[in-house]
Amino acid sequence: MTAVVPFQGENNTLENSVSNYETEELLFKVLVIGDFGVGKTAIIRRYTEGVFSQYYKITIGVDFAIKSILWDAKTHVTLQLWDIAGHERFGYMTRVYYKYATAAIIVYDLSRPTTLESVVKWQKDVTDKVTLQNGQPIPIILLANKCDIEGISINCEVLTEFCKQHDILAWFFTSAKENIHIDEAIEYLVEKIIYQRSDFNHPKGHNHISLTHKPSYKKVKCCGT
Repeated sequence: MTAVVPFQGENNTLENSVSNYETEELLFKVLVIGDFGVGKTAIIRRYTEGVFSQYYKITIGVDFAIKSILWDAKTHVTLQLWDIAGHERFGYMTRVYYKYATAAIIVYDLSRPTTLESVVKWQKDVTDKVTLQNGQPIPIILLANKCDIEGISINCEVLTEFCKQHDILAWFFTSAKENIHIDEAIEYLVEKIIYQRSDFNHPKGHNHISLTHKPSYKKVKCCGT
């Protein structure tokens, strides 16, 4: 089962697990969703392999890639990035693909405004089919991809308000081609996952590890500024 699983210490208790081992191993399943051709596969390849190509095969069903991160001195994170084919929102298999997900990235194409309209449907599809162990919705961020294309403009305030209306934590201009903001966006999401996990495992009134909690809407520079 794909889940967030902490490596247990010798006494097999959460309290001692932090103090009794050097590195905590965490596994997070992150969905990467959005319409066909918005750049999901390119973003994943850029993030996990550091490469970009204009020629990718169409994703059929689902594919995934893995990225290992040394988050801090005591935390090692393994990300499973699940690349869901753009047409899958219309099929029954998404419930299977979404199972045990801990977060989601919705991607749209800045050069195709209709793909932003589809974000609402993707967000609803995810929130209807998967939740965290505590019943809360999984954290979601939005990537406004292909910001390297000349002549594209968007009202940042409008996009921020869009995210607020649809329970999306933050949005980022991104470009897989030019490697713009992809690392920053995923780092932000991982921090949100860890923060929510820490808050869930340590209810208020109990001592727990302090994590930096970034604001809900991260400001990013518009491409070309």
